[in-house]
Amino acid sequence: MPERKSAPARKGLSMLDAEKSRKIYAQMKEDQMQYLIVSDISSINYLIGKRIHPGERMMVLLFDSVKEKAVFVLSKLFPQEEDLGCPILYFDDVDDYVGMLAAQMPECGTVGIDKEWPARFLLRLMELQPQNRFINGSYVVDHIRQIKSAEEQELMIASSRMNDEAMRRLIPLTGKGYSEVELAKELGKIYTELGADANSFEPICCYGANAADPHHSINGTRGKKGDSVIFDIGCKLKGYCSDMTRTVFLGSVSEEQKKVYEIVKEANLRAIAAVKPGVRFCDVDAAARDYITEQGYGPQFIHRTGHNIGQDTHEYGDVSSANTNVLKPGMTFSIEPGIYLSGDFGVRIEDLVLVTEDGCRVLNEVSKELTVVEME
Repeated sequence: MPERKSAPARKGLSMLDAEKSRKIYAQMKEDQMQYLIVSDISSINYLIGKRIHPGERMMVLLFDSVKEKAVFVLSKLFPQEEDLGCPILYFDDVDDYVGMLAAQMPECGTVGIDKEWPARFLLRLMELQPQNRFINGSYVVDHIRQIKSAEEQELMIASSRMNDEAMRRLIPLTGKGYSEVELAKELGKIYTELGADANSFEPICCYGANAADPHHSINGTRGKKGDSVIFDIGCKLKGYCSDMTRTVFLGSVSEEQKKVYEIVKEANLRAIAAVKPGVRFCDVDAAARDYITEQGYGPQFIHRTGHNIGQDTHEYGDVSSANTNVLKPGMTFSIEPGIYLSGDFGVRIEDLVLVTEDGCRVLNEVSKELTVVEME
């Protein structure tokens, strides 16, 4: 199938970014990787400014570090009128499209494979090219995406500002007798009113014992006096995600709940205080985890302290004891320690932070002071 010529670029539309491409080729050469297959939808959007959802069909942006060129391999169902900055190789459903991809990379070499590429494509390519060495090449683009540009940072800030306002409107509804499902529906209405693109993930709105499950699936449970209530919510604005968690109490709060809440809040603040360039992700995790452990609740803090975020809610990188990479200006990630007492209640407090030249900027402004919502 011959390459289809792309139309001239339309003013204001993105195309394959030259600076990002330069970084990709440099990393590939350093690691002796001749080819890199990028298939992650968000990574392709990041590089060429086009978010295409191909469904079950193959979509690949192939980089060749020797020739320093890229080609976009795409189904004819998604014709592109704009100049994307690289040639497009179109295929029909009946074509041997993996074979067409293989023909673009005939030399023997090391091929980097994206983390989001179905096995049915990879296995076929490995059959066609047994002489090539296939490795996980996701890190090449992932590392670039970790450092947010000034424009991306502004979008992350704006998305978080919108999420702040949504949280402020959502919390008072806790006392109106809504079920968890109904609260999530009300949140959807709020996001629509505020002008969000969509939820960035399925919201977590949970009462009482349900709040002791960090990833509880919302149901018809309604709150009762004395429940802790966890809201873990996020929206997308112009393609960038927000994510925040606040815990409030319904009608009253016990002394144990107060104690746990203040411990989690202090862990959140200590982790945020640790964020600055050169510090390791694991050190930020330790700032929260060690304090919670000292207070006697280590076994009840059952997840990592945070995750990187951008176009996707969970991007490459996390705030965990296993991640020894260092923080760099432009990185954005969550700080979300929690304590979960099974069958009783849970508390989690989450903010997004942006690493700056000398510390960090907290992207969320909703109060973290202990809040009791009166029941109507």
